[in-house]
Amino acid sequence: MKNIKLIEVPSEIGAGTRGASLGIEAIKIAAMDFMSNFFIHFPSEKIPHENKILYEPIESPYAKRIKGIYSMYEKVSKAVADSIKNNFFPVILSGDHSTSGATIAGIKMAKPKCKLGVIWIDAHADLHTPYTTPSGNVHGMPMALTIGEDNKDCAVHKLDDETKKYWDHLKTIGKVSPKVLPEDVVFISLRDYEKEEKYIIDKYNIKVITTKEVRSKGPENVVRSVVRYLDDCTDIYVSFDVDSLDSSISKGTGTPVGNGLKEREVEDLISKFMQNRKICCFEIAEVNPTLDKENLMAEIAFNILQRSVNILMMN
Repeated sequence: MKNIKLIEVPSEIGAGTRGASLGIEAIKIAAMDFMSNFFIHFPSEKIPHENKILYEPIESPYAKRIKGIYSMYEKVSKAVADSIKNNFFPVILSGDHSTSGATIAGIKMAKPKCKLGVIWIDAHADLHTPYTTPSGNVHGMPMALTIGEDNKDCAVHKLDDETKKYWDHLKTIGKVSPKVLPEDVVFISLRDYEKEEKYIIDKYNIKVITTKEVRSKGPENVVRSVVRYLDDCTDIYVSFDVDSLDSSISKGTGTPVGNGLKEREVEDLISKFMQNRKICCFEIAEVNPTLDKENLMAEIAFNILQRSVNILMMN
């Protein structure tokens, strides 16, 4: 039986739309509405955020608020590493997805010799860098910094020294880069990405499983094939961005995209992944209740969270 620890990261400085920092509280309200004692059942740690800098001028247009994000990376990576070292299974509840790179850094800090696989359930590849970004929002970059990629081949921006310094700090936090090899990454339901990101996917032949493939093969067969694909990995991290769900149901998130997964498909995928003993960390990100009606996105996220943790505790 795994000892679960909840790590709350109510940061939204990596996003372009405001409100994701409220996502964790929205998930807790959903739990109360379902009369669940989930959030008093497990130990939790809330990471102090840097959201105050949202009111300050943007210094790095190609990596907005990157100094604050670096501060978050130091705090989140330490919390995740300490949890694992103390024999907890960390379940991360995040505002925006930018800090997932810190979660991965924390896993590697706790297990420096592990070969880590990443299952990225997301409409977006998050493979942009400050050299290629169309928005400057760092929540579109965590997978690039995780694999240690600048993608200068596709560069459209020239970085100032300060931005470059902090970007390099993010890539090397935990004193290891890359933290994950591209061949140990699997994207599920990826469907909205730019040519610069496709360049990286094609360059490394990164595995992509489409929504159509999930639907035609079924979640169980997809999970089996992904686990087989990541067979060489000693540990696996699962990251779930709620915009992997179809835009008809994922209204409560900053970047909804059509042709996504259904709630039951995501629930079945993640719960089946959680049965695998290599899974070492699970993260949910990008619930934004300010964009939602009747807290629907948070309710869906809570259902997935609760079922996943119940399975973790049985394994």
